[in-house]
Amino acid sequence: MSGESTEEYDVWPTAALWDAGIRLGRRLRLPPLPLRPVSLGMRLAGPLFRVRHTEGVVSIFEGLDAAREGDVLFIDNEARVDEACVGDLVAIEARLAGMAGLVVWGCHRDTDELAAIGLPVFSLGPCPSSPTQHPAVEDAAEQLFPFEAGDIAVGDSDGLVVVPAKAYSEVVDVARVIAEAEQRQADEARRGLSLREQLGWAEFKKRRQADSSYTFRAHLAREGGALE
Repeated sequence: MSGESTEEYDVWPTAALWDAGIRLGRRLRLPPLPLRPVSLGMRLAGPLFRVRHTEGVVSIFEGLDAAREGDVLFIDNEARVDEACVGDLVAIEARLAGMAGLVVWGCHRDTDELAAIGLPVFSLGPCPSSPTQHPAVEDAAEQLFPFEAGDIAVGDSDGLVVVPAKAYSEVVDVARVIAEAEQRQADEARRGLSLREQLGWAEFKKRRQADSSYTFRAHLAREGGALE
């Protein structure tokens, strides 16, 4: 590997991160196509390092040589769904190399084995076909899934979001507030106190009648609630 990274990234809920980005006016990136975890419950977070899958496993091994420990290796197969470019052996190798996870802009195979290995893997879905070599197309990968090297990928059962590296700390701080508020509200609702009571719904309607520009988002901020 080219260097060691000691920074660790907590996996905050992707929904809370997305809502935090909206509150801050910093729109996060979503994949152009939905990426899902290979196994339910897989969660990942770390800086993205892109590898173009033009020479099969050679490309991946070269990427592992260049990536830093704690990176999320982004294996870019240009969203092909007619072949798999990651399986159990690649996942084991990536785990041994210290990767925080794999994001496959394409398909995976060996689904059951990947679930047992446990390294977080997100992809466009399963496919039994083996990979083939493809000629590199200049700038094609960036156009299909653009991000800056080092941007932070966060994935959970809802999918994957990409947080610009420079905004990550700020977004996480707000996401923490949102996640904690939603947990408090859920706990209170389970004890019988409705969300409408908790969030001052009657007060919102009253203020809205007096001021049609008063939004529920502004009301939530005033009440310290979260229901994005």
